[in-house]
Amino acid sequence: MATIILGSQWGDEGKGTSSLATCAHQQHDRGVAPFPAIANANPWCKLTDILCPKAQLCARAAGGHNAGHSIVANGVSYSFHLLPSGLVNPNCMNLIGSGVVFHVPSFFKELAELEEKGLTNVHDRILVSDRCQVNFDLHAAVDGLEEVELGSRAIGTTGRGIGPSYSTKAARSGVRVHEIFNEEVFERKLRQLASGYKKRFGDLLQYDVEDEIARFKEYRPKLAKYCVDAVQYMKQAQDKDFKILIEGANALMLDIDYGTYPYVTSSNTGLGGIFTGLAINPKKIDSVVGVVKAYTTRVGGGPFKTEDLEEAGTKLQEIGREWGVSTGRKRRCGWLDLVVLKYSTAINHYTVLNLTKLDVLDTFKTIKVAIGYKDRESGEELEYFPADLNSLEDLEVIYKEFEGWQKPTTAARSYYDLPKQARAYVEFIEEYVGVRVAWIGTGPKREDMIVRTRAAGVKDE
Repeated sequence: MATIILGSQWGDEGKGTSSLATCAHQQHDRGVAPFPAIANANPWCKLTDILCPKAQLCARAAGGHNAGHSIVANGVSYSFHLLPSGLVNPNCMNLIGSGVVFHVPSFFKELAELEEKGLTNVHDRILVSDRCQVNFDLHAAVDGLEEVELGSRAIGTTGRGIGPSYSTKAARSGVRVHEIFNEEVFERKLRQLASGYKKRFGDLLQYDVEDEIARFKEYRPKLAKYCVDAVQYMKQAQDKDFKILIEGANALMLDIDYGTYPYVTSSNTGLGGIFTGLAINPKKIDSVVGVVKAYTTRVGGGPFKTEDLEEAGTKLQEIGREWGVSTGRKRRCGWLDLVVLKYSTAINHYTVLNLTKLDVLDTFKTIKVAIGYKDRESGEELEYFPADLNSLEDLEVIYKEFEGWQKPTTAARSYYDLPKQARAYVEFIEEYVGVRVAWIGTGPKREDMIVRTRAAGVKDE
């Protein structure tokens, strides 16, 4: 069975690190030394210990090396961008699925860094779908030029060529991983891509196609052992009832179809992208976990109705250490937007929620939550997220205010250890969205996770 972990907002909620398939419990069950404890990482890295302590496969479905999250084990920090974070689990296979745009230099660079930091057998526990689109350095060069063209309307991309890679995929002029091994076809298609972009950008395009071709002559023999027919691989894994953990890259509000277009990434970041990117059987899905930060952040341009540019936003940024793993950019910060979360739920159909970083709110006297939007002129109220960004701009946020608890939550080990004001906050989220909050992150340590296991006649832990 498969567990899917998806970001419910604009990213950085903790879905990436949540996908960590640590095997402390697994190894303990086998009578071997436990895997090094994860600590001082993003506070939601414990989730998979709870969800899939015996995960056999961790898979990525979409996106590219623009994703980013850090995991700290025994004082060693591991950064993941293109690779699935299940590589931290020494007993977990990992798959880069067909919907991913695959940057070969980053693949080898990340593997080398993980190996240098002591992770074992990483080269034997990673596979790549031969149907992935290749993300070239050419695409990154074009990405920067396209952002310059947009001027004040720039998307705020990571500059890593993700959009251009998906563009060439949709235009059917891209190169797939299996074509790397047909040297004649590979070189012809890459030269054609470079020629087309050269006609568009002229001397502004600083790129040497022959240099990239030469580098792929070195990559080609090294890459072969990692490539696999992912359709057959996933079928076999499901036929054998593997415990599969699927980590989303980016988040729903950055989805190419359902996000704040055009201020989005270029892939389907929601539930639909999981199915197309991995060809997984919908009947094999056990749960869909929506990861939601207790407030809201986003990186780059685009609308953000609850953004706070005053004291509260700065405070959230500083306490929450809100800057990106991939880019180092500071994240824009603001209050939790339940209109966004309810919209996200309607698309991703979360079965449970993981609320992260509740502790960041510990010192706020008053906490605000968006529960609707209102037209400034007519006063008409909306409880849904519109597609038209111009109409969204004209809307005013309707907030509900909560009394802050103003005491630490990091020591809480059960739900009723939380202050009553914090419980009221959690329960309002559940009621508004209609999905149970099953896990609550309250700090950076492994034990800073409240597990709520309410079934019929069972009280919260």
